[in-house]
Amino acid sequence: EVQLVESGGGLVQPGGSLRLSCASSGLNFDDYGIGWIRRAPKKDPEAVSYIRLSDDHTWYIDAVKGRFTIFSDNAKNTVYLQMNSLKPEDLATYYCAALEEGQGTWDSIARYKYWGRGTQVTVSS
Repeated sequence: EVQLVESGGGLVQPGGSLRLSCASSGLNFDDYGIGWIRRAPKKDPEAVSYIRLSDDHTWYIDAVKGRFTIFSDNAKNTVYLQMNSLKPEDLATYYCAALEEGQGTWDSIARYKYWGRGTQVTVSS
């Protein structure tokens, strides 16, 4: 059974930083990638970043480029999202999810196969 568990969310002031973690179990890192998908209040969910675990290639949406960094620690079966220079518009519940390689593009949210329960990020002064 595949499990994904997020942690690291919280309340931070604008300009601050958070590091989200996605701990996985039962997932074959050679066959999947991990995406971070966020859902802000009254907005559609959007995939903000993705890492292909077989070669650590990464993708970002323009809104977070230069501020967010996704990386993995394969020995710990954990993927991280380092978020710097946070803005109020980054407020959302952040989910990590696993996409099987070849089953869709990283921004196709409906194609993700396994999901965590999410962690809340609040950016407010």
